Amino acid sequence: MRNKKAEENELSGLSRRRLVKYAGVGATLAAAAPLVGGTPAQADDERKFGNGGNNGRMWRAGDHHIHSEYSGEFDTKTNPPTFHKGADAVYPIVTNAIMAKYFGLTWAMCTDHGGPTHSKVNLEQAYPDLLRSRVLVPEVLQFWGMELDAPALDHHTLMIPHHADEAKQLFELESRFAKYDAFPTDPARDTEAKMVEFLKTARDMRQKPLVIAHHASRSATGLGVWGQDTPREFRNGNNAAPDIYVGFEGAPGHQAGPLNGGARGGYGNHPTYGGFDQMTAMVGGLWDSLLGEGRHWWITATSDSHVHWTRGGSDFWPGEYSKTYVAARQDYGDIMDALRNGRIFVTTGDLITALDVTASSQGRKATVSETLQVNSRNRNDVEVEIRFRPLDGENANGDRPEVRRVDLIVGQVTGVSADLDAATNPTTKVVARFGPRDWRRQGDDYVIKHTLRDVGQDSYLRVRGTSTDEMEPQADGKESPWEDLWFYSNPVFIRVR
Repeated sequence: MRNKKAEENELSGLSRRRLVKYAGVGATLAAAAPLVGGTPAQADDERKFGNGGNNGRMWRAGDHHIHSEYSGEFDTKTNPPTFHKGADAVYPIVTNAIMAKYFGLTWAMCTDHGGPTHSKVNLEQAYPDLLRSRVLVPEVLQFWGMELDAPALDHHTLMIPHHADEAKQLFELESRFAKYDAFPTDPARDTEAKMVEFLKTARDMRQKPLVIAHHASRSATGLGVWGQDTPREFRNGNNAAPDIYVGFEGAPGHQAGPLNGGARGGYGNHPTYGGFDQMTAMVGGLWDSLLGEGRHWWITATSDSHVHWTRGGSDFWPGEYSKTYVAARQDYGDIMDALRNGRIFVTTGDLITALDVTASSQGRKATVSETLQVNSRNRNDVEVEIRFRPLDGENANGDRPEVRRVDLIVGQVTGVSADLDAATNPTTKVVARFGPRDWRRQGDDYVIKHTLRDVGQDSYLRVRGTSTDEMEPQADGKESPWEDLWFYSNPVFIRVR
């Protein structure tokens, strides 16, 4: 691969001292200085997916929404515009990678903001720095992409597969479709039709990218009162490219906002709930509406790191608070495959480090993102096993978080809705709640078993857990995010035939 050669050339052509200079390790050390008192969650706590080998797949923590100093500003008085680094986010790419490693991540992604002619900045300035960062921090697989200024919508992850022409692929997509890349601004780029065109173009590429919506309800003005992102747009995009446009952030970044007097997630109009976007947190809400159509629509959790809260920002470091765990081998392709296909769970505050949800019936089994086939002619009880591993040690706040409750949530799959604006699934319910007396220890894991009786209709199940006593996540105020921790699985589908 040519980019692999480029990384090797960076290593052979630069002395360690020069690498330190290019990487900005002085900035890294300054950034790391406030880290006292907490013990980072280590990547060696990974557990094999499904408590078995599964082709070497393990639960691996990562973050697909991280900003560097290339989220800057443009002086549009010049032509072409002049780019200035560090205006919005301040850390070098390698600083984020070092901190991601420190907090137990094994994969990460640089996602800088766009702007007029930013595609050229990414290609000529940021990408060479990414190559250097890959050399310096090889333990963290570092994806290339951006926070796309998506046509007609709020920001989205645009994740590019790791291959020889990854930089050219991002340049092509950003220069053609990012709504602010044109100079002067082109209003024709900011339409839903342009977003669908972008997704179809991405769908037809040999190397298929991924697109995930960011902070989807941050612009919402009330519960179910949508802003820039709407149910209709999610459905139209997913219909156009179901293997490209695959989900949204369940837990947005900027979770450290309350530590500096702000709102979690920067959700100033309508709050998050337990740190999670209302689209995810409401049982029977929009996420359940999409799952009730049988859509493979997944949730993630990210840092959206710009400036650390100890330096006046609203952010945690990558992996310090939020983690997206994927069941994958430690290679770029399998991690991206896990994100595309929903082998994912998310957690905040390192409440847990592994989560397996298995449904079984009549000798068949399925786990997160998979579909269990049930024969309706026979007894169609479904056995559900929930297996989670709590953190062994302290999290980044120096706490030893404890799971106080786990909820099993079930909803019906009733088919594609004729209403593109539908945002509820009234069939979705919490069917069982479990406390410490309901689970048993098995090695380093805790195991819960529950039977769903007489499942006679297509459905799905998902799991969440919390460190709180809240029956449902409450609207967030100024409480410390470390006192309000949750984890969520992605769904297991059940098909009755």
